[in-house]
Amino acid sequence: MSKKRIAVLVSGGGTNLQALIDAQGRGELGGGEIVAVLSSAPGAYALERAAKAGIPGYVVARKDFSSSQAMTAALVERLQALNIDLVVLAGFLVILTEEMVRAYPNAILNVHPALIPSFCGKGAYGLHVHEQALSYGVKVTGATVHFVTEEPDGGPIVLQKAVAVREGDTPETLQRRVMEEAEWSILPQAVALFCEDRLHVEGRIVHIKEV
Repeated sequence: MSKKRIAVLVSGGGTNLQALIDAQGRGELGGGEIVAVLSSAPGAYALERAAKAGIPGYVVARKDFSSSQAMTAALVERLQALNIDLVVLAGFLVILTEEMVRAYPNAILNVHPALIPSFCGKGAYGLHVHEQALSYGVKVTGATVHFVTEEPDGGPIVLQKAVAVREGDTPETLQRRVMEEAEWSILPQAVALFCEDRLHVEGRIVHIKEV
C-alpha cells in the first residue's frame, strides 16, 4: 500500500497540526505522511511548526482573492499539484466552497470541538463553541472528527470522544481540556484509519473496518 500524502490546512497556532506532527513522529499516522501545510494567514504560528518539522508550508490568503470560491479553486489547484490524497482541516477558519468537496469527496477530515450535532454549524468555531456548551449547561462535551461535505459540520462522523464539563469551567479551560483529552487523540486516529483504508462511508454512516 503506497503512503497517503496528507495536506493540513491551518489558520492559526496549529495545536492540532502539532498533534499530527507528533503522531507522525511516533509512526502513528497509518503510513500516511504530512507533505504540506497550507495557511490562510501569512503569519500563522502553524507555519513555524511545519518549518520546524521540515514540512513545506504555503500561504493561500483569503485577502488575495476576490471571493471564497476563487480562493477555494486556488487551494484545490495547489493540492492537486502536490498529489494530495487526504486534506485535514485543523483550525482552518475560511469557509470552503463546493469545489473543494467535489475535488476530494470523503477525503477531507475536519475536527470540531463539540459532540456533533450539538453546538455546530454557522458561527460555531473556536471559543464560541465552548461558550455555547457552557451556557446550555451540558455536563458532557467533547470533539468530533468528520468528513467534510457542503453542509457546515454536517458530514459523516468518523470518531467522537466525550469530555466532562467541570464546575467552574470557563470557555478557555474547557477549550484546553477538549483539545488535550479529545481533539489531539481522535484527529491523528482518524487520519491513521483513513491512511490504512479502514473507513467506508455509506450515506451518513462511517464504517470502520477491523484489522
